[in-house]
Amino acid sequence: MSTGSADTSFASPLRTQSVRVAIAEDSLLVREGLNRILRDAGFDIVAEVATTDKLLEAVECGAPDIALIDIRLPPGYGDEGLRAATEIRHRFPGVALLVLSQYIEAEYALRLLEGTEHGVGYLLKDRILDTAQLSEAINRILAGGVVVDPALVSQLLERRRRSDPLEELTPREREVLNLMAEGLTDRGIAQRLYVTPKTVETHARHIFQKLVLPESALENKRVHAVLTYLRA
Repeated sequence: MSTGSADTSFASPLRTQSVRVAIAEDSLLVREGLNRILRDAGFDIVAEVATTDKLLEAVECGAPDIALIDIRLPPGYGDEGLRAATEIRHRFPGVALLVLSQYIEAEYALRLLEGTEHGVGYLLKDRILDTAQLSEAINRILAGGVVVDPALVSQLLERRRRSDPLEELTPREREVLNLMAEGLTDRGIAQRLYVTPKTVETHARHIFQKLVLPESALENKRVHAVLTYLRA
């Protein structure tokens, strides 16, 4: 994988010797589990902390190669871990970052990855159950890569697909909508495309359905369809 590209395959040679890791996780059970998993894999755990303050102190004093950070840390259990990761990135650019989350939180993940070209990752906590997968992700990040959880990639691709309703239209439906935007009536569109007005009506009905336009009889669906087309 080239430096800076997002990767979801987790397939690379393991390199664990002398890799110094700091863990920030408020759950004692998860923290100890990570410690055991990583030590068994050959990593050197230099800090285990439960708060962002302790994490920043550990990074400053312990000089880890990478910090594993729960996205939700005390006291607010909001985005404290993410903010700590951002601060580390600015103050200690040589420290790689792997943020762990219980659930896919796309907005948080995008904030973490925004403007980052290397040495960062975002994974679901489920991934830590697989030692080889976690080790490979850490190694990719340490090598300068960007590792993104496959579930996040799927969610973002789906969001992108839904954010552009025109992608749902067939080529012919796009053609009809384009002619609508030019101001043609159904009869004018039919003449331009050499089809019957009935066929145009069918295409128009499918367009309105796919664009999820207002159902109210007071709403002009043709106008809304054209506006959607122009915005896109």
